[in-house]
Amino acid sequence: MAATILIVEDEEQIARFLELELRHEGYLTCKAADGRQGLDMALEGQCDLMLLDVMLPELNGLEVLRRLRRTSNLPVIMLTARDAVMDKVSGLDAGADDYITKPFAIEELLARIRRALKNADMNSEKGNGVNAAQNREDADVLVNGRVVLDKKRHTVKVDEHTVDLTQREFAMLQTLLENVDIVLSRETLLDKVCGYDYMGETNVIDVYVRYLRSKLDDAFGFKLIQTVRGVGYVIRSEQEDV
Repeated sequence: MAATILIVEDEEQIARFLELELRHEGYLTCKAADGRQGLDMALEGQCDLMLLDVMLPELNGLEVLRRLRRTSNLPVIMLTARDAVMDKVSGLDAGADDYITKPFAIEELLARIRRALKNADMNSEKGNGVNAAQNREDADVLVNGRVVLDKKRHTVKVDEHTVDLTQREFAMLQTLLENVDIVLSRETLLDKVCGYDYMGETNVIDVYVRYLRSKLDDAFGFKLIQTVRGVGYVIRSEQEDV
């Protein structure tokens, strides 16, 4: 059965263009011209993926995404004229599966849609199985010096003080702690943190590292995440005080 794509876009010319191209590729489509209508349609559960513009009337795209993520894992690809790294980080932190900047090539968007739908199918299959091994893995606690990360409880503590991290900051820290003394490239971290289907720039990783350093290194007076120039980032088995 063909997937249904919800297009949430207030510019009628762009919405119509996307509708025609998607239907030509065999997808079913539905449209909303403002954020509130788009959120209502997404929550009805009649679509398989949402193309979501950031600048929308009623509710902007980021607010739509935040509200949607309270109850739904519907795949969302953000569409926006903004191309600043911080805007991309905001979209990803709010729960977007991918991000594409206008103007874009329709072939690239179609590729991102295919990958997002495939990834959603894979996650659904995993959720339907009995994953005892995964459950055991999720219960692991990662410790490095004063830092304790609990994967099961999704918490990070330093000296018993809880550190509030976003989902992607947590994923970044977990990946680095699972690979202590191994230098990870930005490309590797991007795959782990944003997903293998993310096609954005690797400098998004630098932004997350700055966030983590602010919340951990600067706040507690040690040097946890180290930069290996020209290669990537690493957490060493022995921390350095600052």
